[in-house]
Amino acid sequence: MQSQVRGGTRWKRFAVVMVPSVLATAAVGISLAQGALAASFSVSGQQFKVTVDHLHGEGFAQYGGIDSVYTSVKGDKKTQVPVAISSFDDATLTNMCQSVKTDVPFVGSIYLRLTAGTEAEKPVKAKNLYIDVAQLDADATFHNIDIGVAVKDKTRGPANKDEASTLPGGFAQQAESADLYDVEQTAWATSAGTFTLNNLSMRLGTSSKMECY
Repeated sequence: MQSQVRGGTRWKRFAVVMVPSVLATAAVGISLAQGALAASFSVSGQQFKVTVDHLHGEGFAQYGGIDSVYTSVKGDKKTQVPVAISSFDDATLTNMCQSVKTDVPFVGSIYLRLTAGTEAEKPVKAKNLYIDVAQLDADATFHNIDIGVAVKDKTRGPANKDEASTLPGGFAQQAESADLYDVEQTAWATSAGTFTLNNLSMRLGTSSKMECY
């Protein structure tokens, strides 16, 4: 199993693949529900959608990067895509929803929907959270923000040449803390040193209504 280095720490990779290994996907969800563990969400060659009512993060940083994603069904071809890497030392997320659509030959569209932290007193909690963002809409407040400066101790070191890496001379900003409300985003990958998903619920279905937005 491949691994990657983020913030100087190597994380095990968990790939959420809906078809054909539905049982394997369920096993990942059950493991996450049982407690905090290192986790990484990615879907080969696809973006996934995420919504959050409120994300509070300490130690925020954001900088440009490149992800290498598989773009063929066989998984033998990669394409580089630009991303905005958002990172938090510690984060709490209230009412998180994550969904992905996969088109399966001879079957049609299959949707996976994961929700967690649906109760305000039991939010999702993450440490060393990294999100490779393609698009983000939210109401945001940043505290003690610095824009256009080098981000300290946040550069993600690639495990090999195929892994994500930062863009030299790209944009960067950091803040002591950040609050994001009514978040809607698409992302290529999410990883965390530990992820605690309270009230985890995961569903598979064929209705487009299962998408988070």
